[in-house]
Amino acid sequence: MKLNIVLLEPEIPQNTGNIARTCAASGASLHMIKPFGFKIDDAKLKRAGMDYWYHLDIHYYESLDEFFEKNPSAEFYCFTKKATHKYTDIVFPDNVFFFFGRESCGLPEEFLAKYKERCLRIPMREGLRSLNQSNSVAIAVYEFLRQNDFDGLSENGGWITQ
Repeated sequence: MKLNIVLLEPEIPQNTGNIARTCAASGASLHMIKPFGFKIDDAKLKRAGMDYWYHLDIHYYESLDEFFEKNPSAEFYCFTKKATHKYTDIVFPDNVFFFFGRESCGLPEEFLAKYKERCLRIPMREGLRSLNQSNSVAIAVYEFLRQNDFDGLSENGGWITQ
């Protein structure tokens, strides 16, 4: 079982740091596709990720094309508010990639149109723009883990540890 989170052109270092922390805690790999809206050594990025960076399996790509060249058989889903299917409608495969787009505009329209049946949404109240990206990633990650009975994770995890 392997979960992979893909951030296409992330813009906000705090979101990326929080996502990195979620990936480290859950065992998911993080894939980041350039350009980034921050420097990878940004203090806000490191602070949000805390000291979890050393526990993270992270991969960098120059472009979306390079990502697919290096992961040609990737089974993936795109998270977007423009999808008709809910994330809970899908039984995820054992090895999957979850795509998330830029915080300001999401995934490119042509990408979403090409993979319409792979697009998933997280329900929310009408009239609101979106959820925070790092919260959306956490929801998706823990749905995948729930479907796999939290395989490989400690029962002793929690919000505050001593």
